[in-house]
Amino acid sequence: MDSRITKLADVLLNYSLNIKKGEKLLIQGGEATLPLVKAVYKRALELGAHPQVDIVVEDLGEYMLKFGSDEQIMYVPESTIKAFESVDAFLTIWGDVNTRFLTNVDPAKLKLRSRGRQELVKIISERMEKKELKWCGTQFPTHANAQEASMSLTEYEDFVYGAGYIDDENPVAKWEKIREEQDRICEYLNNKENLRIVSKDTDISMSIKGRKWINCAGEENFPDGEVFTCPVEDSVNGYIRFSFPGIYAGREIEDIRLEFENGRVVKATAAKGEELLKELLETDEGAKLLGEVAIGTNYGIQAFTKNMLFDEKIGGTVHLAIGRAFPEAGGKNMSTIHWDMLCDMKEEGKIYADGELIYEKGKFLI
Repeated sequence: MDSRITKLADVLLNYSLNIKKGEKLLIQGGEATLPLVKAVYKRALELGAHPQVDIVVEDLGEYMLKFGSDEQIMYVPESTIKAFESVDAFLTIWGDVNTRFLTNVDPAKLKLRSRGRQELVKIISERMEKKELKWCGTQFPTHANAQEASMSLTEYEDFVYGAGYIDDENPVAKWEKIREEQDRICEYLNNKENLRIVSKDTDISMSIKGRKWINCAGEENFPDGEVFTCPVEDSVNGYIRFSFPGIYAGREIEDIRLEFENGRVVKATAAKGEELLKELLETDEGAKLLGEVAIGTNYGIQAFTKNMLFDEKIGGTVHLAIGRAFPEAGGKNMSTIHWDMLCDMKEEGKIYADGELIYEKGKFLI
């Protein structure tokens, strides 16, 4: 086994999730992620935790969406709900056998699945807000994901572990330093009321009054590197063009352009995948509102890999998410989806806070 796998397992449990003896840990991963699932399970036992595993099989998900009735697609087993009501920590490990296995699934079926998970999403969100549930999501490098990134598996492994500083002698110390630096940015932004983002074909403004900026330094996503908040729901006005393709369930939506009035999307176009874009915006009442505005700060990630875990952290970018907001940031919007879209700021980008230029061409000026 690659020694970086066991090192990553140790960082996830001791830093990201801070697992304690006696805590119940749910580990969820796809069939291609088994090496990391096993390493995490073993380390959890060594720490005195109670791990349990949920392996997600891609073929079964495809069968359900293609052959299941509406009722079956929306059904969430009682055992799944019970698990999320009782575990202390939840680790999601992403890694695909085939990133395109949902490409030909009817978008309406994906929408049904999201609606069916409303109760589960609510349970997870409320428990996380109350600090009753710790969660982290991470990536295991697989052939399929390497292919999506236009890399060999070896190159992609180096990319993934490098983005998390797993090759450092002490990755935890590195992330603690990042947390301190980003704390200063968040403290500054917490005193601001209005945010304006300007870039190519983009000029969008929103109120952030009373909202809290969250420092993302490896606790809930790993790797990490961003600061984010939730805009006041009815305050978003303007337009934005997303520089990179939006990826949803393995499907690409290219050249996304959104216009907002009083918080809601009033116009949405895309050069490719516009039907899916509009389906997503109709998922539920909250899907047309912004749930997040964020600034990527990980300058060690520069390659766009069609994986938002990494892409949204790219230093010199911002991303906005339609749908579910984060209560810990003061967000109130509810939705079963939370979908991030990425805008490059390195050439023409500027960010103003209360009218003051604080960010230009991909770098903070403060």
